[in-house]
Amino acid sequence: METIKGHLYDYPKYYDLIFGDDWKAEFDFLQSCFKKHATRKVKRLFEPACGTGRLLIKLAQAGYQVSGNDLNQHAIKYCNDRLERFSFPRSAVLGDMSDFKLKKPVDAAFNTINSFRHLPSETAAKNHLKCVADALAPGGLYILGLHLTPTVGEPMQSESWSARRGNLQINSHMQSISTDLKKRNEHLEMTFDVYTPSRQFQLFDTMDYRTYTAPQFKALLKKVPEFEVVELYDFMYEMDFTIELDAQTEDVVFILRKK
Repeated sequence: METIKGHLYDYPKYYDLIFGDDWKAEFDFLQSCFKKHATRKVKRLFEPACGTGRLLIKLAQAGYQVSGNDLNQHAIKYCNDRLERFSFPRSAVLGDMSDFKLKKPVDAAFNTINSFRHLPSETAAKNHLKCVADALAPGGLYILGLHLTPTVGEPMQSESWSARRGNLQINSHMQSISTDLKKRNEHLEMTFDVYTPSRQFQLFDTMDYRTYTAPQFKALLKKVPEFEVVELYDFMYEMDFTIELDAQTEDVVFILRKK
């Protein structure tokens, strides 16, 4: 099979299929969080690092006013083209999730699949949280999902999943190659095995995520006093199943509310 080395984000059609196939659980979870945890009516939404807008389009179709930003121009074009195709504004912009300002406050923001960990430093992470806090109206939510590094037990090292749309099938595999806890860096490899009626090939990419133990993330949140932590969930997105942070915690969704 031919292997193409490149950034997976530069292939938004394939990226959207593999990450957008399981949108319904997140979509339902987000709406449930808006109702349960926001102290204001949620109508306006913002997604930092929105990528292809796999959730933005579903939320727009549900009646929300949506917007987002991302550093990848291919993803932004894909997102805006789809919004426009369904008669919504081209509301995604090219921008840095740690350095942005919105013209109007939003009622909720969300970032659910580890994109936060692309931020390479404590300063960038803090700036991101400050930007989101500034973008939110009082009582609004930031729903932030990420993998923490457990300090007890073996962390999850790999993940594989598949998705199909029409004649296009993709099998994806993500593998943690190395983790340097002193440098706070996890190095990963990810592949997409792409199957079409006329071609089979593999996309190969590497990425680096900043690591967070539970105490490290708690310490970061203390630097942004505009937020209060109102609840914690895991990636099962079940509203009646909340979690507590401990040394074994990996998957966690923080429900942060603007004071």
